[in-house]
Formats: sequence, C-alpha cells, structure tokens
Amino acid sequence: MAKKKTADSKSKAGGDALVIVESPAKARTIGKFLGKGFTVEASIGHVRDLPQGAKQIPAKYKGESWSNLGVNVDNNFEPIYVVPPGKTKHIKMLKDKLKNASALYLATDEDREGEAISWHLLELLKPKVPVHRLVFHEITKEAIQAAMDSPRDVDDGLVRAQETRRILDRLYGYEVSPLLWRKVRPKLSAGRVQSVAVRLIVQRERERMAFVSATWWDLLGLFGTVENQQLEATLVAVEGERIPSGKDFDSATGKLKNEDYRLLDAEAAQSLADRIRSGEFTVTKVEEKPYTTKPYAPFTTSTLQQEANRKLGFTARRAMQAAQSLYENGHITYMRTDSTNLAKVAIEDARKLIVDEYGNDYLPAEPRTYKSKVKNAQEAHEAIRPAGHPFALPAVLKGTLGADEFKIFDLVWKRTVASQMENARGRRIAITIEGSGCRFQVSGKTIDFPGYLRAYVEGSDDPTAELADQEKILPSVEVGEKLDCKQLTAKEHSTLPPSRFSEAALTKALEERGIGRPSTYASIIDTIQARNYVFKKGGALVPTWIAFSVTKLLEEHLSGLVDYQFTAQMEDDLDAISRGEQKHVDYLQGFYFGNGKPGLKKQLEHKVDEIDARSISRILIGKPEGGEEIYVRVGRYSPFVEQGERTASLPEELPPDEVTIARALELLAQAAKGDEPLGTCPDTGKLVFLKVGRFGPYIMRGTPDDEEKPQNAGLLKGMEPESVDFETALKLLSLPRELGDYMPAPPAVEATKIDATKAEDAKKEEDAGKAEAEGKEEKKAAEKAEEKGGMVMAHNGRYGPYVKCGSETRSLPAEISPLDVTLEQAIELLKQPKTRGRGATKKPPIKIFDESPITGVQVQLLDGRYGPYVTDGETNASLPKGASPEELEFGEALSLLAARAAAGGSKKKAKKKAPKKKPTKKKAAKKTTKKGVTKRKTKS
Repeated sequence: MAKKKTADSKSKAGGDALVIVESPAKARTIGKFLGKGFTVEASIGHVRDLPQGAKQIPAKYKGESWSNLGVNVDNNFEPIYVVPPGKTKHIKMLKDKLKNASALYLATDEDREGEAISWHLLELLKPKVPVHRLVFHEITKEAIQAAMDSPRDVDDGLVRAQETRRILDRLYGYEVSPLLWRKVRPKLSAGRVQSVAVRLIVQRERERMAFVSATWWDLLGLFGTVENQQLEATLVAVEGERIPSGKDFDSATGKLKNEDYRLLDAEAAQSLADRIRSGEFTVTKVEEKPYTTKPYAPFTTSTLQQEANRKLGFTARRAMQAAQSLYENGHITYMRTDSTNLAKVAIEDARKLIVDEYGNDYLPAEPRTYKSKVKNAQEAHEAIRPAGHPFALPAVLKGTLGADEFKIFDLVWKRTVASQMENARGRRIAITIEGSGCRFQVSGKTIDFPGYLRAYVEGSDDPTAELADQEKILPSVEVGEKLDCKQLTAKEHSTLPPSRFSEAALTKALEERGIGRPSTYASIIDTIQARNYVFKKGGALVPTWIAFSVTKLLEEHLSGLVDYQFTAQMEDDLDAISRGEQKHVDYLQGFYFGNGKPGLKKQLEHKVDEIDARSISRILIGKPEGGEEIYVRVGRYSPFVEQGERTASLPEELPPDEVTIARALELLAQAAKGDEPLGTCPDTGKLVFLKVGRFGPYIMRGTPDDEEKPQNAGLLKGMEPESVDFETALKLLSLPRELGDYMPAPPAVEATKIDATKAEDAKKEEDAGKAEAEGKEEKKAAEKAEEKGGMVMAHNGRYGPYVKCGSETRSLPAEISPLDVTLEQAIELLKQPKTRGRGATKKPPIKIFDESPITGVQVQLLDGRYGPYVTDGETNASLPKGASPEELEFGEALSLLAARAAAGGSKKKAKKKAPKKKPTKKKAAKKTTKKGVTKRKTKS
C-alpha cells in the first residue's frame, strides 16, 4: 500500500493528487477540507453502464444472439460496458487531470454503487500513479483525515455484488418485458423489485374490491362526576351481550364472525338511549397499569423515508434528495444504510446534548445500543445522524439550509438525540361504568415522565390517526361513585376496507419482506408511476388496470418471478456474493439457465404461444343478479367495461375499487344512451350523439359508417353530461366559431426616425443608411400587425377555451364561455400582453444549477409549454411524469440530460445562419483591427 498522505501535504512526485467523488456538491465540500495539494473532481454518477438500446451496442457484438442483452450469457455472463453518450468529454477531462497527478484517490460512496463507480473509474482511467480508496460515513475534516490515514483497495466483493445485481436486473427486464409488450401493451416494463412492488399494490386493491362493508351502531355517553368533571364513555355491552367493533366483522361478507354479539341498528340504538337516559350509573371498575416505552432506533434509509412521508408529506425521492444534499454538504452521515448503530463519539455527543438541552433526568445511566438486522457487514455500518462533533443545533443551521434540507436535518437530529434518552413512563387507566343493564368503558393515558418524547414522537401510517403517545387524561373517580348521565348519543360506524399503500407503507412492506434495498425504493416508486402501473390519489398509491393485467400474467405464468420469498432470497444471495461466500457466475447460471429447476430462459421459452392475451386482459368485476358477468378489459389504448356484446369506456381517473357492479352497469347504460341521437343537425342532416370516452363525455356529429369522419367536440370545463341538450350540443359543434374581423393598428414609429426627405438632404452616407433601415423597420412592423389581424375565432382547446386572431391567441377567463364571447370582448383580450407561449414575456428559470461539465453552460430548470424541463444549452430533457420541480437536484438534472443525450435528443435547434454577403470595401475596413487582421464573427 502506498505511503499515507495528510490532508494538508503537497506531493513531492509532481502535481496535485486527484480526488474523484460522484457529485459536484460533494467535490466542493471535500475540496474545502483537503486544501492545497489536491484537485477534487466529480464523476457525475456512473461513468460506464450496460448499453441502453441497439445504438450503444459496439459493432463487434451486434451479430451475437445475446447482443440485445448487453451481457454475454454464453461466456460467464460477461457484461459489455460502454461510456454513455455525453460522458466522453468528461472522461477525457478526468484523464487529462490524471496525467499530471501524483496520486489518485477514489472517494465515491461506501456502498455497492459507490464501490462499482470506483472500479469503473480504474478500468477507464488506467492510472499509472498510486491509487487509494477512501471511505467515510460523514464529510467532515476529521472523517476525511481519518480516511486519508487508512486508505484501502477497491473491494472486489462489493463490485461483484453490484455487477451481479445489474446483470440480474438486465436479464429479468430485457427478457420479460417483451412478453408484456406482446400480451398486454407496448412499452411496458418488468423488473425484479418493481414487479413485486406492483403486485403488492394490486393485491391490496383486490382486497379492497372484495371488501364488503358492515354498519353497526352504539352509544356515546357523557357522564358527570360529583366534582362537576365530565368524561365520555362508549357502550360496550347490553344485558351481558357485547356490542361489536370493526374487527368483529368478516371483511368478505360484512357479517358478524360471532352471532352472540348484540348488533344494533339506528332505531334500536335510539330506543335504547331513550330507555336508559334517566337511569342510575355507577363506576364499577377503575384499572390503572404503569407502562414504559423505549425510544426509537436512529434512522436507517427506510425509516427516514417512512417518517419523512408520514410527518412531512415528502415522497421517498424528495426525502432522499434532501438527505443527499445534507450529506454532500457535511451536515449528516451517509444516508444509504441499513444499520441502526451509532459511533461511540456520536453517542457521547448525543448524551452531552441531552444534559445541556433537557437536563440530567433525561439521561439514562448507560448509553443505548441498537442491534441491526443487516447481514452484510461490508455495507455502510452507521445509522443516519448529524455529522461532525459536536452535533450542530437545528436552530444554528436554519438560516443556511433550504426548506427541505432543514426539515430532514431537524428530523434526523431529534431522532438521534431521542434514541439516547430515558424511557417514557406513565399510566394507562380504564374506567367501567354500569347502569340500566348497560356497560360503558373509557380508556385514558397519563404521561408521568416524557423521557425521549420531549425530543421526538413517531408518526403513523394511518392518515386518520394522531401521532403516537398522545396523553389523554381522565377525571379522578372511585369504584362505587355515582355518575350523572348528561347525554346519550347514538353513533353509526362502518367497517373500512384495508388502506392503500402510501409511499411510507410500501417502503415498510418491502423492507419487512426483505425485497430490494431501501436505497432503491425511491427510484422504484418513481418507475411504477412513470410506467403507468400506479397513480396517486392523495398520498395513496392506486394501481391501474394495466397493473392488474401485468400482475395477472406474471402470477399465472411466471409465478416464481413475483414470489415474495424468492425475491427476498435474491437479496440474501447477493449479500453472500459481496461477502465472497457465493460465486457470482454460478448464481447467474442458475438464475438464467437453471440449476435443477428451469431458469428464466427455459420458463419463457413457449410463453408467447401459451398465453392468451384476451384472457390476461380481462379482470372479473362480478355478476349481477340475472345478468351476464361484467369484466374490465385492458384495451390497446385504454381500459373499458364489457358485458357480453356491450362495452363502455372507463374514466382514467376512476380507481379500480370504485368500479363496482352498480357503477359498471351505470357506465354501460350511459354508453347505450350514447347510441341514441340527441337530434339531427339542421345544417348537415347528420345525427348528433352524446358519447362517453376514455377522457370523458363528448359530442359526436355523424357515425363511423359515414363516408366522412365524424366530428367530435368536447364539453366545456364544468359541464355535466346531464345538462347537455340538443341546442347546447350544436353550439359545441359550432366551435371554432367566427366572431368578426379585427386589424390591430401598427406600432407607433419612434420619434428618432428619419423620414425620406431628410434622407435625400443628408450629407452623410451613414444617415442615409439609417433612414433606409428605419423604413424597413416600419414596413416590418406593418407586416407584423397584418399577421396579427384577420378573422377572430373562439375555440375550445386542449388546455381550455381561447380566442385567436391571425397568429395571436389569448385564453378566455372562467366567466366567459366560447359559446357566448363577443367580438368586443375578444378584441379587449387580444390587446392585452401575452402571458404564455411564443411572444410572451420570458419566464425566469425555476432553478439555476452549476455549470454543466459537458457544455460549460449553467444548467437551468425551465417551465416549458409541456411542463418543466432541464437544459444545459445544448440538450433539453423533460422531468419524469409526477416528478416535482421543487425536488430536482443538480445530480438528477445531469442524469436526465445524459439519458436524453444518449437517446439521441432533444437538441436545441440551431438558428439558421443568414447567407454571407461579400463585404464592401468600407464594411471590410470596419472589421479590420489595428494589426490589420480581419475578425470573424461567430454565433454562440
């Protein structure tokens, strides 16, 4: 191993040592600590990967049967690595820096991905200088110096584990996805973790669809004590028979599991209240039990994502982006970890803070330690905590951090400190009240010593639940005490279907089953939304009918690939590879070709012929009494309801559990009504219909059997189908409608303009040239005004109603309908400045990032016509569907741009160059410098 180097030393062997990290933000932070003698650069994520499509496959492999996979399955699963388009210049820059460097320090993250990046850098850069691998859990001066003092080599076990995972995901995705394209719909994808996550969400929706709600009633009594205190208690039994609660009903039938319970309806509950209201009530039992609760362990990646979702409403991606920013700027430790362990120095800092902030009573006698379930000892082995020693206080950092970063730091700080605090202690109290043959009960909780709750209270997955450990104090009563019944209220209750997964609940479910790695959950949740498997309703993840169809195919024909246990075992096998306990080639051989049982290739061999696409695309809704079965069919373009020969479009935003038999029959009836015309158009003689399609109701004039294509017109925003009569339908079909002519006046000419007579008398050629130019300007302005003039039209467009005249458009305000707008109103709108689109005032960037390492231009996040996008001056890349612009970080922006460049677009259009004119002698003279060298004008 090379000689150790301090963070402040300068190498005697030549230039600065080159340090490579992943991100520019991390490079800046580390650069501040290393100082002179070091050049810190960023790799900007991965520098090599498997080919993304046929264009990236090297020519020498294109004839191979396995080339589309990017993995040579016939030769020990050798991966074919390529440098992504857009990264070549950056790699060359790193190579150039390395030529003059005295040593190379690889300081990428300490997990598998970081280890793999370091290995790929070595493979690409081929350094001839000493190489050191630096690992640290936090970016602080002390941690960097400690890493410099004890560098290591690149860990081959971690690299092989990451590579095996990447190959495994490629084989799974590239072999299974084409089957989905042929049997369900084009452009779908399958994935080792993604498909299992979708199955979990679909299974929960199936439970909701099968759920039968039950209703019961009870009484809520308000009782007064002798000391004029009040308490509310719930009826739990009548004449020895228990009143049921939600858990006592069968979710599949809605009936009681135990027939011995007393089931009250509204009438019975009210009658009981009237009968016992004047009765005597006595306290028959007071139970008091002490309790102790322990603090929660410090954050892992998974628990941080869950709490950020519950308490802050953050998506997994938003939480991880804020955490990554905090880590890269030296505020928290590494944010991808499965461990709940804290370093000794961190425990000491936390204990000192507890005394300083809360007092000695809150400090336990011994430090707390937490055991982790982590099996792989080579992964990051400390929990997420504040970085540095001592921990910075949230109040101190509040002004220096962004809003999201501060919220996450505050969460991490409180959880870390709370994990080392004393237990919370209190008493749980249950009071029983009896009278008139009825028994009421009420429970409460008193916190005697809050302990760790002073710093941190955990959130709940149940959106209707309050935060845990809230206090509920009951009045002091004694057994035998008489109570005055002040009020009895009959209360209705209904059982609720299982809650859909939120991001936090899905993360927890995946982690509990050992599926995937928590560090990948954010991208998995993004992917299943981008692929239209899932959409969000509030904070809940709702599966689409495509997800149902894909899950059905995988469960019925490739069940092993979406088996929860099988997927979890994969993670254990990958961990074993990273520890050197299993050979990666043997594992891939068994997965792909089989080892005692059929591998992936054999399982897929005849599936194209075996699978009936029609059967896979049908999901049974139910069978109405005396009618045919109703199905939802996943069509090529959209899902629809089907009963025999009858069909009806399904609104895209309608969740599957709301497509009941009753709703399906209603949609089928609406569709049938759409076959009955509203009337016959007096102008064309064609029939006019009110139809319901995948995007909602619309008007159609004509039929598909006519020679001419039918004319369609959408309903205006806020219009209900029931309110549309024949007259309204004709008005909608009249759009776009003519309002009248309008010719805007040409813009006023500036006072400095020179007229023709002045030009004739001008003595200087320059004045004549100026007059000629201004004459042309006048003509241009008049032409422009003419372009904006003409017939004014009222339209109902994709983004709402608007008026148009020539090339000018203006949106109509909500109070003005395109059916009623007048010419005068339209002209008034057209006179107003444009607020969006071409010709509108340029919007300021949503965000401005650092310069792109590829183009040298600042990367900007802009608001475009079709949504937000990033640009580096050469390439534009739209944000993924559902992604929040506020959450976008610089590293992700660069990744989007690199992916877009790799796909071959979208390049900014170059401006057309005007044809070059041969300069006159005078003009040429003006372009000549003092030295007589002609300057060439260039376009940026």
